[in-house]
Formats: sequence, C-alpha cells, structure tokens
Amino acid sequence: MTSNGADLIGLKNLGMASVNILHAVGINSYQDLSDVGAVEAYCRIKSRGIHVSKVMLYALQGALMDVHWNDLSPELKAQLVEEAEQNKAGIN
Repeated sequence: MTSNGADLIGLKNLGMASVNILHAVGINSYQDLSDVGAVEAYCRIKSRGIHVSKVMLYALQGALMDVHWNDLSPELKAQLVEEAEQNKAGIN
C-alpha cells in the first residue's frame, strides 16, 4: 500500500489537513489508523504539540466507523475523552 494518504483522504471527517497531521505522527493509511485506534492517534497528535480539539478525536473515531463525527453518541464521545485522558495520565 502506498503512503500517500489516498485512502485516508477518502474517509469521512478527514480532510487534507487532518491527513497531513496523521502523517506527521506516523499514520499513513486506514490500516495504520485502525491498528492504533482513534484514542492513540489523538494522543500521538497531542504529544507532538499539535493543537487540535476533541473534535479531532471524534473525527478519527467517526472515520473508523464510517460515520460523521457529530453522529457519534454522547456516551461514545465521553468514553473517548476519558480514554484519552487516561492515556495522557499514563504518559506523564
């Protein structure tokens, strides 16, 4: 598979800027994103000092599920945020 991000750009919620951010943290394909998951991808982005909001976390999860990020349930959004906060706490 090529690493030009063509399969990432075809995913819901991901534009070129998001794809470029994913490339910066070593995620170059849908499979890479699927392997690490939305929370780990988001935490990698944040750990690099790249300023993104929680919407990026939701967008990554939505991309994996093929749904618009705004259609994720409030419960799932809360779970994602909690996992990201736990991941961050484990890094420090």
